[in-house]
Amino acid sequence: MLLASAVVVWEWLNEHGRWRPYSPAVSHHIEAAVRAGPRAGGSVVLGQVDRRLAPYIIDLHSMNQFRQDTGTLRPVRRNYYDPASAPGKGVVWEWENDHGSWTPYDMDVGITIQHAFEKRRPWIDLSPIGFGYVIDFGTMGQINRQTQRQRRVRRRLDLVYPLVTGAAGRAASWPAASGAAAAAGPRAPPCSCPQCVLVRSVKAGPAGPAARRSAAPPAAGQGPPPPPGPGATPPDSGGAGRGKPAPSSQAIRRQASSAAAGAAPAGCPASPPGANGKAGRVALATLNRTSLQRLALAQSRVLIASGVPTVPVKNLSGSSPVNPALAGITGILMSAAGLPVCLTRPPKLVLHPPPVSKSEIKSIPGVSNTSRKTTKKQAKKGKTPEEVLKKYLQKVRHPPDEDCTICMERLTAPSGYKGPQPTVKPDLVGKLSRCGHAYHVYCLVAMYNNGNKDGSLQCPTCKTIYGVKTGTQPPGKMEYHVIPHSLPGHPDCRTIRIIYSIPPGIQGPEHPNPGKSFSARGFPRHCYLPDSEKGRKVLKLLLVAWDRRLIFAIGTSSTTGESDTVIWNEVHHKTEFGSNLTGHGYPDANYLDNVLAELAAQGISEDSAAQEKD
Repeated sequence: MLLASAVVVWEWLNEHGRWRPYSPAVSHHIEAAVRAGPRAGGSVVLGQVDRRLAPYIIDLHSMNQFRQDTGTLRPVRRNYYDPASAPGKGVVWEWENDHGSWTPYDMDVGITIQHAFEKRRPWIDLSPIGFGYVIDFGTMGQINRQTQRQRRVRRRLDLVYPLVTGAAGRAASWPAASGAAAAAGPRAPPCSCPQCVLVRSVKAGPAGPAARRSAAPPAAGQGPPPPPGPGATPPDSGGAGRGKPAPSSQAIRRQASSAAAGAAPAGCPASPPGANGKAGRVALATLNRTSLQRLALAQSRVLIASGVPTVPVKNLSGSSPVNPALAGITGILMSAAGLPVCLTRPPKLVLHPPPVSKSEIKSIPGVSNTSRKTTKKQAKKGKTPEEVLKKYLQKVRHPPDEDCTICMERLTAPSGYKGPQPTVKPDLVGKLSRCGHAYHVYCLVAMYNNGNKDGSLQCPTCKTIYGVKTGTQPPGKMEYHVIPHSLPGHPDCRTIRIIYSIPPGIQGPEHPNPGKSFSARGFPRHCYLPDSEKGRKVLKLLLVAWDRRLIFAIGTSSTTGESDTVIWNEVHHKTEFGSNLTGHGYPDANYLDNVLAELAAQGISEDSAAQEKD
């Protein structure tokens, strides 16, 4: 049953199968193109409303988001929500990611959080809707139920999402309704930028004098220009110019040069229509393969001659400089957006070094052996949780009047934890000896029992580690040696290669689903460090992390969405040898310092390496 009125939220489908909302401003921008109907064309340039989305174009005909630099397609949808919910009030809930920037929650999650916030609840558990997190409104934090890791959250006021009334369907796509174009009034004048002139020249043959006019404002009485957007006007049903010979490259270059002299930028008033009154941007679906090829090659020649920087297009094949079909599609989309493009081959992805013989592989100076295994499960300390925690805590006789950030109850009141009952009193309060943060001892015991129970404790507020933190990495092998090749950015030294091998198996009692099988994708995994003083220091600390079972864990892959599989565990590695196209390669001037900081956050420092054998 559809609401009489609703707010429209445009969303895109990410690689994990989750629908991610566009911002209110972007949704208004897309909705304006939908309501304009065919008059506005079938493409929406997101960079016109948000510069961060400059590479993206939405094709309303196919309901796909197209990324110009990679050719990636993502489905989009036009979804509807209650006007009394968060999007109808302009409320956006966001969490802080590892890079310090803010990411909005999925719309359903944000609505659930806002509902609890309006009910003045102190916290909300998101597990019932499939997320293992608790949102604490007192500290404005997100707490991972499994690891107890905390992130900041915030509630931000933004624009209200577009409001619609009537019987708009949830699966509605472009155009919004029949007759929209007629109701919208006269067509907008065509754009006279070089790219649009090229598109029209391929579709309709050599351009007439009107196509070469400089930009001018709309005629009196014509009304304001349409909302910002690429706006492609479908050609007449007869397909003007069909069968006409393609213009020569010299003619196209002259047309583009003439238009460039007085062209208005995308979104500005353009020149009046030509004599036939039907000239405009051409929809992608109206161009055949031959037209796409002609357009791409002609446009490349013009832009190379004018000195426009090249934009790489990935996954091209064939003997020509670019694959004509892919080049044509990308060129058409970027042209429709009013963006200059010259298509070239991208840099090549280099994951592995050149072949190395056994005689060229050397051991690492200062590091004994060339491999290390982990086969034993985590040893238990044989002490009760209360005995383990006692050595890290100081008793607080007069608790401060503040919240326990584990149960969210006041420290002056008994613990609010409702799980299995520890043997300590629920109103007992303890202060961690090094960082000074105070909690109900009852809550700390419960947190310890839900963790790895390895004799260590990590403060849920500041992450200070007490004892020796260990992980749940499954059994495997770590090999390490030097190869006679240099990494980009490190030309003066050789390369340390690390090879991790972990087979699939059965989860133990310390894993998320004991007794259930787990997969191990992508092994053996090859990683690389420069064979420099700092690179060898990182390797020694990685060996400590390996022995403490902290390099990998079993969980849900953030890349594939697969559960019960081996995943990286918050210590980043470089898996790309000779390039940095994925962000996991070199050069990266800050990588070694960053990974040292990540290891320190796991309680691993130079002191740790000195205490343990190489």
